[in-house]
Amino acid sequence: MLVKRVCIVGVGLMGGSMALALRLAQRTTVPRFPLHLTLVDRDPKTREAVKNLANVVTADFAEGVAEAELVILATPVRTVVHLLGELARIRPFGCMVMDIGSSKAAIENAMNHLPATFQAIGGHPMCGRETAGFSAATPDLFRKQTFVLCRNARTTPAIEEQAHRIVNLIGANLLLLPAELHDNIVAVVSHLPYVVAAALMRNAATMGDEHVWLVSSTGFRDTSRISGTDPTMMLDILLTNKTAVLDQLAHYQADLSALQKFIETEDEVGLRQWLTETQKQYLEYRRNKR
Repeated sequence: MLVKRVCIVGVGLMGGSMALALRLAQRTTVPRFPLHLTLVDRDPKTREAVKNLANVVTADFAEGVAEAELVILATPVRTVVHLLGELARIRPFGCMVMDIGSSKAAIENAMNHLPATFQAIGGHPMCGRETAGFSAATPDLFRKQTFVLCRNARTTPAIEEQAHRIVNLIGANLLLLPAELHDNIVAVVSHLPYVVAAALMRNAATMGDEHVWLVSSTGFRDTSRISGTDPTMMLDILLTNKTAVLDQLAHYQADLSALQKFIETEDEVGLRQWLTETQKQYLEYRRNKR
């Protein structure tokens, strides 16, 4: 069973969706389970919006985590790292803690250095939207989506059981990965796509022609969609997963250079092979994506 007293820190798209999903699960699960939910957020408009969702709403981190059995950190990655240090200072007697940040290595290192009184596990739900804030949150955001859990030196059977319970309650699909492997994978399937979409948007915007947006259609819309993602979140992601992102950018640039050469030299055979292989890889991805 899920512990009774849960505190979510950061009530934007992800934290807000987590709060909505847990509250919905509490109200629809038979038998119902007790849930005392505390939400912590600095934005007064957000606190006003969630006042009927939680038992306690506060801007004060120390107040919010004071009596929590489980703390879920749903802030940008570098803020998660900072808050883990604060948590150790505020609650030296420990508690359970997990995060839902988008890169894991820095968070794993911070969790490893928590006092032995803490139980911790890293998490990353593989879903989201290009719009940020609680107004974009929805209780079904995680449903049927992959939810990665990353063990660390402070992971115990008890915190892992709680994390499994949360993943089940919100309707997600559990996947256990080491933090380093997680970061390498998300660099190519999540972080690089943002960079590519952002570069595409900047390229189109700098054409300076009033007809660009009129001519653009679903291909441009779908490819550029995630360029609208919250810059603060992406800043943290790109800097905290720098090594893996730079490695994937190098591979991507090499692929673009090869493509550019095929076009420049009018190498129809090479170009067709490149395009055909890409199509096959996409179809294989679609067959394997559950």
